Amino acid sequence: MTDLFTEPDDATPLTPDERAGLKQAWIATRADLNIAEQDNIDAGAAWAFRNRRRDMLTVDFALRLHREMFGNVWEWAGTYRRTEKNIGIAPNRIGIETAQLIDDVRYWSDHATFEPDETAVRLHHRLVWVHPFPNGNGRHARMMADLLVQRLGNQPFSWGGQNLQDIGTLRQTYVEALRRADQHDIGPLLEFARS
Repeated sequence: MTDLFTEPDDATPLTPDERAGLKQAWIATRADLNIAEQDNIDAGAAWAFRNRRRDMLTVDFALRLHREMFGNVWEWAGTYRRTEKNIGIAPNRIGIETAQLIDDVRYWSDHATFEPDETAVRLHHRLVWVHPFPNGNGRHARMMADLLVQRLGNQPFSWGGQNLQDIGTLRQTYVEALRRADQHDIGPLLEFARS
């Protein structure tokens, strides 16, 4: 049995208060948590598909999507984190940076600043960089990117075609691509998104 809160080395650890936000008493192991979160993510994807005509380039939509993806598992789903993490910006800047990101993406989309894939991957990267939530940031950012790229006329991304939750070469490749994007080299993340 694995500890419920044992995370990969590159994952964001939860504080005791954030851990206390777990809603489902039956969740006792990391495997249980992964199942519960994946079921909730699937429900969140269904919600997003049903609401695909909504304007997704709003802060309200981004928050609601996180709540729909994780709200059956975590009390704090859809609310900005209030604690410092090993990744992301200071909590007091999250609202400002998220709103700026949404405005930037709207501009890029309206003015075809980048190709659709690059616009969506840049959205993904900046959301992960801001790291607005205690947990689920990568999964939320990937879904936001998939929704946007579809709105822009392309197919959803494959994101390596496997589960990025598991420790392994695929996750390492993804994290390295994010780090390269942090250094203004978006190419590896674009390539990974379509691999």
